[in-house]
Amino acid sequence: MKVVLFCGGAGMRLRGYVDDVPKPMVQIGSRPILWHLMKYYAHFGHRDFILCLGHKGYAIKDYFLKYDESISNDFVWSQGGRKIDFVNRDSDDWTITFVETGLHATIGERLKAVEPYLRGEEFFLANYGDGLSDLHLPTMIEELQQSHAVGSLLLVQPTASFDIVKTSPAGEIIEVAALSQSDIWINGGFFVFRNEIFDYIDHGDELVREPFARLIQRRTLLAHKCSGFWQCMDTFKDKQRLEELNDTNPPWKVWKNCTAVPQREMVKVA
Repeated sequence: MKVVLFCGGAGMRLRGYVDDVPKPMVQIGSRPILWHLMKYYAHFGHRDFILCLGHKGYAIKDYFLKYDESISNDFVWSQGGRKIDFVNRDSDDWTITFVETGLHATIGERLKAVEPYLRGEEFFLANYGDGLSDLHLPTMIEELQQSHAVGSLLLVQPTASFDIVKTSPAGEIIEVAALSQSDIWINGGFFVFRNEIFDYIDHGDELVREPFARLIQRRTLLAHKCSGFWQCMDTFKDKQRLEELNDTNPPWKVWKNCTAVPQREMVKVA
């Protein structure tokens, strides 16, 4: 199943890290977050990627054109460096299509731009390219395949905590209470689509706005709730948390620990 990754974001809240690269190229450990995400999908057998490029897309092209396997794989060095035998490889079976989808395009426009590369595909996967999870992906895919829905999105609970502040008509604060995280579910950025999704996207649409509203109206959009690990990388604090986890026991590295288990609850968005 092909995987569409939206890689055109500027990541303005990560200034200092995105001066020379687009947001998906910000590193977690020795590899960019985009690589971690691709390794995640490859673990579940999805190794055909379509990268929707935009802001500084040349940096992503250059990274893969100069890709160094030795950074993330064990190898045997011999003959004074003239011979290198890799013990394991991580991208030999990857196929990557690089598509320039516009500097200021919406997510919907970026997806529409790669439609020609998805012809003949009944289903495909998509992702924002800036979040990691230990989601058991096969379960989410199976739910859509066994339904008549056009799309499914991952619902997760936010990692940040908030306070609810209630005020009087005069502007006086009358109550401050912690917001219960168990009551909130947000878009986690992992999608599964039937090819029919393109029938719901018009020029200028933002994917989760107008197209999803049309799907909801027709009751053809599913939501998959994941109670496991999920973390996006919108801010410096998010990056710091991912770095700390990467140095200890990164839960998203399902290709290493194989701990991803079905954490499922499927609901229909209506």
